[in-house]
Amino acid sequence: MVKCASCGSTDIRYSIEQRSLACANCRSKWNEPALESQVDLTSGIDSLQGTSMTSTARDIAIEQATVTLKCGGCGAEVVINTAETAQVRCHWCRSYLSASSRIPNGAVPDAVAPFIVPREHAIETIRAFVDARKFFANPKFKREFQPENVVGVYLPYFVFDGNASAMVTGQGEIQTARWTEKRGENSHVTYYAADVYNVGRSFKMAVDDLLLESSAERGNLQDPSQTNNIINAILPFDVKGALRYNPNYLRGFTSERRDVNVSQLSGVVTDKLLSIARHKADGLVGQYNRGVRWDTEQVDLHGSRWVTVYLPIWLYSYYQKEKGLKHFVAVNGQNGNVMGSVPLNMPVLALVTFLIFVIGTVVGVLLFLMMA
Repeated sequence: MVKCASCGSTDIRYSIEQRSLACANCRSKWNEPALESQVDLTSGIDSLQGTSMTSTARDIAIEQATVTLKCGGCGAEVVINTAETAQVRCHWCRSYLSASSRIPNGAVPDAVAPFIVPREHAIETIRAFVDARKFFANPKFKREFQPENVVGVYLPYFVFDGNASAMVTGQGEIQTARWTEKRGENSHVTYYAADVYNVGRSFKMAVDDLLLESSAERGNLQDPSQTNNIINAILPFDVKGALRYNPNYLRGFTSERRDVNVSQLSGVVTDKLLSIARHKADGLVGQYNRGVRWDTEQVDLHGSRWVTVYLPIWLYSYYQKEKGLKHFVAVNGQNGNVMGSVPLNMPVLALVTFLIFVIGTVVGVLLFLMMA
């Protein structure tokens, strides 16, 4: 039982307004310690070797989903389905029981980043996002749009720190001349001359707090029925401010369970590191004013550190049955960033596209006649 230190009550929940856990009995307020005060999330990245992970980040244990708990208040036995929740209320004495220590890896994280943005603010943010796109929105969606149905969700993530090195090679060009030649009565062609160089860059990378989805469904961006990339568009999250996991932070919200192991993310990690390496390398070749084409890319991961965390999202979802698509409007529960997917009214979109084409053609013809 997770009890209030002041009065012993288990009726505890998180208050967004007060940004703390609050006891419903004695009104005491407190928070769990910051994860960073107990787990090193910053230092030593450039010296990491091998794979280091917390106990909750280890491979998911295959265990029975139902666990029987003995209530510390009245002694009754209570069954909890750990696939659905990490907390249950005793049906006899109404005390809250937590199964955190009995749940297999994957069900609970190391830390929680609690909600900061109030639900009312999220509702207005979602309403404004959709209103700005209503002209192109599907009529059925506009009729059925009810932002009051927004729900608070904690999504599971891995926090990855990595010690890596990268090497890229390619060809870069430096422009040496530029000239224009006339082709026909009203046509001109511009030419460039450039020196071509073989270019290579190698460097070390210390990657800090890279967020990786630990839900297989959320991480599957290839599923045409999903619009999960919306979640990535509302990053970043302040994971260094995340607090040690306590099931009471989740009361009143829903949450998803981690179902991916670290070993399953090797390909994702490589892709992320390559993207970081390209960005870093592009910043090291500014003298090649005609650009650089990278032909070979290589990243070596020497060491990594893995921590699990729940991140807060306000979510409005809409299922477009006729196309089998799930649309989301998501608000970052920490900073209020918003992104979403709204089903389109294709006839209106086609009409606007046609009008733009016609107007563009007419303007082009008029300009041509004026120059003739």
